[in-house]
Amino acid sequence: AAAADMEVNTPAIAAVKNSMQTRHSQLAPFYASGAIGLTKDGFIAVKDANAVPLAQRGGLTGLVKAENADRANLYKEIAQANGHPEWQAEIQSTFAGRWIDKAQSGWWVQGAGGWTQK
Repeated sequence: AAAADMEVNTPAIAAVKNSMQTRHSQLAPFYASGAIGLTKDGFIAVKDANAVPLAQRGGLTGLVKAENADRANLYKEIAQANGHPEWQAEIQSTFAGRWIDKAQSGWWVQGAGGWTQK
């Protein structure tokens, strides 16, 4: 069986990656503070809203929502670019593992047993 090319690139994939990269500088302080973490299913989630000043919570919610929309789109576009839209869940699972592996020390990640600090 063929394996998905995770590095495949199309204009749509490049646009999603660029959007995510631009947003990362806004998300980084929230990862560092423990307000958000990487989920085991390849998304991000607000882990501790109390780590964020009330005035910033709405903005954080919007950032998380936009990031997760981009991530879902990335998985879909990579599956389509490989000519196998049915591979989306497998690609998502692979990326979930990669992102957790690449998470910086101190960031929160979700495993089978719940949240742990890396």
